[in-house]
Amino acid sequence: MRALIHSNILFREFALISMWRVPAMPIGAHELLSFLAEPLKQLSETPDTFEDYVSENLKEFQDWSEYYSRDATYRNWLKIELANAEVSPDELSVEEKQRAIMAAKETLDLSFLLLLRERNPWLISRVEHISESMEPLFLELHATAMLRLPSGESMCPDATVCAALMSALYSSATEEVVSERQLTVNVAISSKDSYSIEVILRCLAVEGDGIGPHILNDGGLLSAVMAAGFKGELARFQAGVTLEISRLDAWFSSKDGSLDGPATYIVQGLCRRCCIPEVILRCMQVSVSLMESGNPFESHDQLIELVSSSETGFINLFSQQQLQEFLLFEREYSICKMELQEEPSS
Repeated sequence: MRALIHSNILFREFALISMWRVPAMPIGAHELLSFLAEPLKQLSETPDTFEDYVSENLKEFQDWSEYYSRDATYRNWLKIELANAEVSPDELSVEEKQRAIMAAKETLDLSFLLLLRERNPWLISRVEHISESMEPLFLELHATAMLRLPSGESMCPDATVCAALMSALYSSATEEVVSERQLTVNVAISSKDSYSIEVILRCLAVEGDGIGPHILNDGGLLSAVMAAGFKGELARFQAGVTLEISRLDAWFSSKDGSLDGPATYIVQGLCRRCCIPEVILRCMQVSVSLMESGNPFESHDQLIELVSSSETGFINLFSQQQLQEFLLFEREYSICKMELQEEPSS
């Protein structure tokens, strides 16, 4: 059980630091999956033998297994695509072109299976926290991270950088929300590593975010604040600088600051905010590639509907920049489609 819990923690952290669209696989995640796959498969075949909290952790493991499988398929397509791009289109063999098309279709088909899970949506916890205390309940998110420049280099933090980041994290919520939710942000250089920072976010729990069911499944306020940092979209901070996580925990806490159990829905919601938009943007990228090759993805319009649908809530997981990228992909797709339609008459 302990291995299962720690594995899920690592899967979340691996996912949040492997958003880049590059062929390289997140090796750590795949090694962990291969190590635990067989014993957990045996465990899942005897569901009557474990408690609800074990079931929840097993479900999350299976969700991550599916996610990393889709991630690997995309990276395989990207590897093929980049290799083909180095060769003149006239010199590409039919087999090489077909291989890229097949990899693209496999990527889209498998990604759709993850996105279309209606009865059992990806990475959603059904566990509700019940507080027996009459005192106000608080939420905390603790993170250790490095600041990563757009070039990929690490940024050495100092007091000025920490103050600027703290201000930027505050500004990702409105003044009204900061006041009503009693949001506090603390950023400091890690005592263990001068290149790392410690971030602590804390706010008041409310109905739907810490109290009762988590209807939006987006991790709530603390997830929204931290997601802006992971996506490199913090206002009033250096453009493009991202937080590269090395540790991430969320907790319920009391008024005096004592921790009262993990608030797993926050970190799961944070992963949904980061991973689902990225999966969709990758699908758009692959769909554009297929259209350019003259082999349009049949379910492209359904992908657009998934994002705009109020039932999925996916659009709420996108940042403004991600929505802009989504629209740019759709524009590129539409232009390619029009060009293909005009070809026979030209």
